[in-house]
Amino acid sequence: MDLYLKLPNYVNNLRHLGYTDEDVASGGSDRLVDAVVAWGDESAIVTRVHEHLDAGADHVLLQPLGDLEGALGQLERLAPALNDT
Repeated sequence: MDLYLKLPNYVNNLRHLGYTDEDVASGGSDRLVDAVVAWGDESAIVTRVHEHLDAGADHVLLQPLGDLEGALGQLERLAPALNDT
């Protein structure tokens, strides 16, 4: 997340959404990270995806963190629960 918070276009969009300079400093505040990053077990992540869809999103991008093998494993575990979405 720290990488994105060094890019002016991302920071400007976050400010437009109501986040403060303190929220985007030092890798992001807890409030910002909790709002932007779906974290936890598969159930928690599926719940967050559904929250976005229920709020009107027509698609949700999942960007797993870690190496390629780990990221693919995460997506494989999430796919069955999200396939009906």
